Amino acid sequence: MLLSLTPKILLCSRWRPCWPRQGQKVVRLSNSGAFPISHPSTRLCLELMVAACQEQQPASLLDLGCGSGVLALAGALLGIPLILGCDISGRALRTSRRNAQRNRLTTGVCWLHGSTEALKPGFHLIVANLPFVVQMEKQEELLRLADFRGGLILSGFRDSQEGLVADFYFEQGWRLSQRLTRDRWEPEPPVELSYTWVGLYLVADDT
Repeated sequence: MLLSLTPKILLCSRWRPCWPRQGQKVVRLSNSGAFPISHPSTRLCLELMVAACQEQQPASLLDLGCGSGVLALAGALLGIPLILGCDISGRALRTSRRNAQRNRLTTGVCWLHGSTEALKPGFHLIVANLPFVVQMEKQEELLRLADFRGGLILSGFRDSQEGLVADFYFEQGWRLSQRLTRDRWEPEPPVELSYTWVGLYLVADDT
């Protein structure tokens, strides 16, 4: 996987050769979790994070289900000063910490092994790249943790599941700021009957 986060920052799988242009920073990452760096939902989240930071720089970021830490570390590269990556998997947290240390992205970045119920609310931006079932289970918790002026970036589900995810937030007064999709071919039809992954950037109505 080779992905340009910004014109000056390249994200690359740790074992893949890459030849950056002059002035480009290369961030090499190991994979972990349900959605690797190359997965469409991860790419959608990264694109929406860039858009969110261009719109208004968040003061804090929560990467829920951080996996390899790619979204948390992308937040650090985008200049977000306070970042927390959270995962119930010890393996994911170890991978995230190693990725942060190897790329010297430890300032302002913290990691939590466990559930979000221990966290206080007030995150300006929350990124949740989670499988559909977990996404649905965490809806109330995401609202509790979000700052009332903040934003939510959601992915990990397909367009056939989008309504069940998004309608809950719309009913709670959130609105759609940006929607992105990315198709991924699979050798057999997925059980969701869709090849299209969705990323949503939601903001509170009074922002």
